[in-house]
Amino acid sequence: MKTLLLLITFIFSSTLSAQTNSSIQVYIQGASSDKGMIRVLLFTSSAGFPDQISRAVNSFSMPSKNKEVAFTINDLAPGTYALAVIHDQDSNGKLSSNAVGYPIEKFGFSNNPKVYFSPPSFEKASFVLGKTPIKVNIILR
Repeated sequence: MKTLLLLITFIFSSTLSAQTNSSIQVYIQGASSDKGMIRVLLFTSSAGFPDQISRAVNSFSMPSKNKEVAFTINDLAPGTYALAVIHDQDSNGKLSSNAVGYPIEKFGFSNNPKVYFSPPSFEKASFVLGKTPIKVNIILR
């Protein structure tokens, strides 16, 4: 009887927690070509944002099709998130830059903040995910 009660409690709590999680529908446009990979990092804080993969809560890599990518990140707890994206055309796993340090591959962030001489802050790129799924559109530059 104890085992049955524990099993029912576990199933109920698992179902309840799954219902409180949500998803982010990500749409990225403006890739230079369909060569290489689109690389996306998901962060929940400014620690490591925007380029430290070891500090990201999740990472995704996928080819673009018609210079665009669309995918969904599922089973996320409500909270504050930010996305950083690069179009890694040479597939070296990082944002390539010229001799002066200016990026030669396209990049973007959630909220599409203006970028001048450095990446935006986590706060400028962050958004709040609640219980309902949201859409995030990122335009690479």
